[in-house]
Amino acid sequence: MIERRIKTPIEQKTQESRKTKHRQVFEHVLADIESGRLKDGNRLPSEAELVKQFGSSRPTVARALRDLQNLGLVERRVGSGTYVRKAQKPIESWSFGLLIPGLGSTEIFEPICGQLARLAQRQHHTLLWGDFGGKRGDTDPGLIEQVCDSYIRQGVAGVFFAPLELTEDKDRVNRSVISSMEAAGIPIVLLDRDIVAFPLRSRFDLVGIDNRLAGFLITNHLIKLGCRRIDFLSRPDSAPTVMLRIAGYHEALLNSGISPDPQWIHSGDPADGKFVQRIVGDGATAIICANDLTAANLMRTLDTLGYPVPQKTRVAGFDDVRYAELLRPSLTTIHQPCVDIGTIAMQVMLERIENPTFPPRDILAQPTLIVRQSCGAAWRSHFSPANGQDACESGNPASVRSS
Repeated sequence: MIERRIKTPIEQKTQESRKTKHRQVFEHVLADIESGRLKDGNRLPSEAELVKQFGSSRPTVARALRDLQNLGLVERRVGSGTYVRKAQKPIESWSFGLLIPGLGSTEIFEPICGQLARLAQRQHHTLLWGDFGGKRGDTDPGLIEQVCDSYIRQGVAGVFFAPLELTEDKDRVNRSVISSMEAAGIPIVLLDRDIVAFPLRSRFDLVGIDNRLAGFLITNHLIKLGCRRIDFLSRPDSAPTVMLRIAGYHEALLNSGISPDPQWIHSGDPADGKFVQRIVGDGATAIICANDLTAANLMRTLDTLGYPVPQKTRVAGFDDVRYAELLRPSLTTIHQPCVDIGTIAMQVMLERIENPTFPPRDILAQPTLIVRQSCGAAWRSHFSPANGQDACESGNPASVRSS
């Protein structure tokens, strides 16, 4: 099902264009600093020049420069401009720990952790990593607690923690980690997910995407394609982010006058043919999956059962992992700005250390809908229904004919 190919220059340019203007300005200036094109003490282009260069707004440029300033890379002088800050080792260098049990199996964490490592190196901090499981990405809960104890013994200044999911023991392990860190007085910044189920909120800073908005965006997209029944599939013991995505899914349905049916929400293994057969046998023709891995497994199972995507069943996911566009058909999904999440997480950690009494914050990056082939969107532009009824609405996408 997966085909590998080299991206063309046009595709690479398209991928670059998906970045927000804020991200483009930030990365451009950062690259100039790290490459030496902008040296210590050099003046950056003015905000007006950057606005013109990137076709952006002045507040967006100002925010990108402010982010660079918060990372200690530039300094802004009133009435003079913005300058590369002279490199000097901070008075205090810290060690931070990464507790990311899903690093081997959840692809979004690789670029997030990579950005954290790059920023830590730039600011002369140390980032510690731990091993949590086997070669296939399986997580050993016992190893998580061992790594947690190791970080405490080493006196880390803070821990970036992505709570464990997809195991019955997850709540106990997550509580154990949090309790140990709190007892040691170590700040925690949560990545991607909370430790409590929605709508509850923990007392820790959290950096991720707006998952409720993400669920709304992808569901609303399918509704605009004419779908009147849209199912949602996740694996058992998923992270609290899934409930947020389901909340957004419900909002999109209600906003369009569709009454959500509890029977449309499923929890199970997408590779289980009998489980999937029950879903499509009950009339499902559009299925949103909690993440891209679930969607990829579902697409393979549907193909085996004789329900090809998108001809008979439309499928969408979340995360926009690297293989999403290599699947056949390519996967419609929600893109997570992982590098942005890493940048924000480092800023939040440094601010938390500086101001330990601040109230907890949710810092949510903007999700982006990426439309590809698996949702059947191409039919809307290249095909028309034979009987005036949308394929998804009629429950038979295969009946759509070429216009």
